[in-house]
Amino acid sequence: MACKVSGIALITGAASGIGKGTALAFARNGINALSLLDVNLSELESTRDELKVQFPDVEVVIMQVDVTNEMIVDDAIGKTVAQFGRIDIAVHAAGISGIPMSTHEMSVSNYQKVIDINQTGVWLCQKAVIRQMLTQESRGARKGRGVIVNVSSMFGTCASPFTITPYSASKYAVVGMTKTDAKIYAKEGIRMNAICPGYVDTPLTHHAIELGALDPEFEKTPLGRSATVEEVTDSILYLASPMSSFVCATALLVDGGYSA
Repeated sequence: MACKVSGIALITGAASGIGKGTALAFARNGINALSLLDVNLSELESTRDELKVQFPDVEVVIMQVDVTNEMIVDDAIGKTVAQFGRIDIAVHAAGISGIPMSTHEMSVSNYQKVIDINQTGVWLCQKAVIRQMLTQESRGARKGRGVIVNVSSMFGTCASPFTITPYSASKYAVVGMTKTDAKIYAKEGIRMNAICPGYVDTPLTHHAIELGALDPEFEKTPLGRSATVEEVTDSILYLASPMSSFVCATALLVDGGYSA
């Protein structure tokens, strides 16, 4: 039986990959209004158009948002609430991998760019959404005032074999700030968790997967393959739904057993 969600959902990083997949999963499973945020406006428009074709009854608004800019983030949250009245579910999926490079060769600017988007950007979105959710009436013990799911990575829980130190550092930080704020705000009726995907077959990785470049990594994965986007977004759907109403302050690994 599929998880069901309801109400108003906001997704950052919604133009492609896991963010776009989450929007489709939410629309398919009960969400009636979506606020989609991303820096890439053309891909965001494509996501909106696909949603409107498949789910014409779901109301969709899109906003071009740089998650590293607090004023822009706050404005987007305000516009979402002005449009829909509240935010019941927020998924923060904006992120970049950065340039693979050894630490001793990396510039501060390259390191900081990854941190600014993956860590600070998620924190700014989380901050603005928490502030809004604190003003909302609870929808009961299993739904509360709202639910937040932050997208981390399996490399936010274990070491990466690649030279992606700022990426891993940022994803560890997402887990840490999710767990900490989850404990602080649970008593206010806001439930928070992080999801930690492993290798996922997205448009960014598909070519490398087809070429076999990640085969050595799949050999370390008990399930022996990459995840589909749908497998990851189904897990986000679970964390966002009342079916996980007693799951709080956790980092859910969806990595095929890689980090076990």
